[in-house]
Amino acid sequence: VPSMDAAADTGLYTTRSVRVEHAYHSLKRDLLLGEFPFGRRLAEERLAARLDVSRTPVREALARLHAAHLVDRHPEGGYLPRPPDLVEMRQLYEVRFALERAALTRPRISGEAHAREAIASLIGDWEALLDAGTEDPDPSFVLLDEDFHVRLATASGNGELAQLLASVNERIRPVRVHDFMSGVRIRSTIAEHLGVLHAVRRGDIDGAQAQRDEHFAAALEEVENRAAVALARMIAQPGQR
Repeated sequence: VPSMDAAADTGLYTTRSVRVEHAYHSLKRDLLLGEFPFGRRLAEERLAARLDVSRTPVREALARLHAAHLVDRHPEGGYLPRPPDLVEMRQLYEVRFALERAALTRPRISGEAHAREAIASLIGDWEALLDAGTEDPDPSFVLLDEDFHVRLATASGNGELAQLLASVNERIRPVRVHDFMSGVRIRSTIAEHLGVLHAVRRGDIDGAQAQRDEHFAAALEEVENRAAVALARMIAQPGQR
């Protein structure tokens, strides 16, 4: 039997789905920007009014945000924002960097070059993104970025290394999305990835590694700065319930 909230979301399932997506992406953006005070419960009714929807899409959006590690469960029910852990983030970034370095340099140990077809496929995909001319911030771009790094690691011929990298990427995803809150960063990421790929295709591992190091440093600085700003905003706001 539908609840009163569910009944409020009238129309086709596609309409309800649009409302859920609207709630999810709006709340995700606000969480990443530090719009909600630290320690303040995310009340469904207040959020529904803020987004001009009923509580049902808000409830579903919060459940998805919890699965994405962007909110924590409140001891008395509901959810509250999860503050970024800057120390853990840096440590996991260092692990990620070590894994990606190993994937790039593995051919020197194994004597096998990166899989040509896999590299060519990656180049085609990322040139298509470059041609698309991305202009807007897009936190979901983190999934494409993760796919790039895991596929590049797989192309090195070490599947276990690729799986470890995928696991680390999943853990740092909630903070890595801060890197893609700027269209400029997305465009530069696409260009940097293509630079690495073309160097790998030429067999220039040193060149690929140099570009990867530069990309890593820029990404880490961007994430740390934006995450720190978001955390400061969360702490500075009154923690009303």
